[in-house]
Amino acid sequence: MNKPKYIAKLENVPQFRELPHEQQAALLAVTRRYAFRSNEYYQSLIDWNDPEDPIRRIVFPCEDELEAWGQLDASGEHHYARVPGLEHKYPDTAVLLASDVCGALCRFCFRKRLFMADNEEVTRDISAGLDYIRQHPEINNVLVTGGDPLLLSTRRLREILVQLRAIDHVRIIRLGSKMPAFNPYRFLDDPELLEVLRTHSHQDSRLYLMAQFNHPRELTEPARRAMALVQQSGVMVMNQTPLIRGVNDDAEVLGELLNTLSYLGIAPYYVFQCRPTEGNATYTLPVEEGYQIFANALVACSGLARRCRYVMSHASGKIEVAGLTKDHVHFRYHRPANPDENLARLLVCARNPEAYWLDDYREAAALLAQKTLPAYGKCGYPGNAKPTSKAPLRALSHSKKSTPK
Repeated sequence: MNKPKYIAKLENVPQFRELPHEQQAALLAVTRRYAFRSNEYYQSLIDWNDPEDPIRRIVFPCEDELEAWGQLDASGEHHYARVPGLEHKYPDTAVLLASDVCGALCRFCFRKRLFMADNEEVTRDISAGLDYIRQHPEINNVLVTGGDPLLLSTRRLREILVQLRAIDHVRIIRLGSKMPAFNPYRFLDDPELLEVLRTHSHQDSRLYLMAQFNHPRELTEPARRAMALVQQSGVMVMNQTPLIRGVNDDAEVLGELLNTLSYLGIAPYYVFQCRPTEGNATYTLPVEEGYQIFANALVACSGLARRCRYVMSHASGKIEVAGLTKDHVHFRYHRPANPDENLARLLVCARNPEAYWLDDYREAAALLAQKTLPAYGKCGYPGNAKPTSKAPLRALSHSKKSTPK
């Protein structure tokens, strides 16, 4: 299947037209709030005879998405927006939002706000973001994402990589993309893309592809060939996935995914607690249930397959779920937004099986109420310049939601 066609209207999915009219109307109501997009290749992976098919659940809308719960910007990304199209949350890392299009739209996307008509966070003119990176020598790592940067033309992607490689202090460039799963033919049918990747992945400053395979069935033969070609281009391939109800919330399935990735030379990086984003009630699991699934999945994994961590991308930083005891859950800052945070300190909270996010733990909420988000001065990260402003963290409860179906 070369150059699969993209599908932007649910009505153009043949299997949708076979559903009862009432169900069609309900699903169309969902897509009026949260956009739908897929493509012929990815649709071909769905077993339409199975209403609980995990691939279907990734991309096909669900009526429960309209349950009132969550926030569009659940991780407070707006706190870290420095110029149009750029976020700077961690001292050495900048996020460049270079695209507002994806090969398909995950129903549980934490940036679904980008695909709404009134959103202006992504800009096609990334010159302000590039200038910001140039002016901040502490940034040695740039994540190009969106949307999906591999939906950009190869010519446009080359332009971005050329400009980033011209900044001496940028040593790592990461491309955050689900195209390896959504449409591996983006790599298989474009040798020019592979050459662009090869040209900009250097011995001492690698290019990384941050893939997102959520389920073992996405690792098709075309996807495996595509990743092999990317690896042969000198690009380091990593994988990250949220834990999603009905997709990979099974220890055997998650373990198979992690093991298979390791067999292919793709390093498992993060398994994320699904963010409490608006529309995600039906896709989330409680923190402790999710961590237990993750821990059980690792039992059957080799050391290479279990390199990933179970984390929350919280407004205050990446929070690792470090372990459970009978009465307590242990957290630690794996990547704090505040560089003065003590990485050796554990945050110990009383178990709460109803908690879906860090803020739902009483001890964590009390701590977060005292914190402020770091601000940036003209010369760099806090410590290099006097902060110009501070935004308080606000603890928000998500635990009152009913257990999703």
